[in-house]
Amino acid sequence: MSDLALFSSIYLFGVFISAVSQVLLKKAAQREYPSVIKEYLNPLVLTAYTIFFAATLIVIYSYKVVPLSLGPILESTSYIYIVVFGVVFFGERMNLRKLFALALIIGGILLYSWGLR
Repeated sequence: MSDLALFSSIYLFGVFISAVSQVLLKKAAQREYPSVIKEYLNPLVLTAYTIFFAATLIVIYSYKVVPLSLGPILESTSYIYIVVFGVVFFGERMNLRKLFALALIIGGILLYSWGLR
């Protein structure tokens, strides 16, 4: 495996765990808390922000090899994760508009990866 493929995979892992932390934050936001302090200092929120921090470090580390021009392309995969998580964890409905948007995102990723910039 080339260095670029390895570090791109590391980057994608960082993007993925960032999406997981967004799910945790949304789950925490759906709950009622007795005080403002407990709203922000509870295990779900603290875990989510810890994951965000780790994701940031992972992405920064991957830029050791990943070109800056590739970063936003890899980052755009987060939209795919978020839609899938929304359907799976929050019962959101998939509609034609979301499918079209995802097709555009995936198409853009494929075009870039095939060198048709």
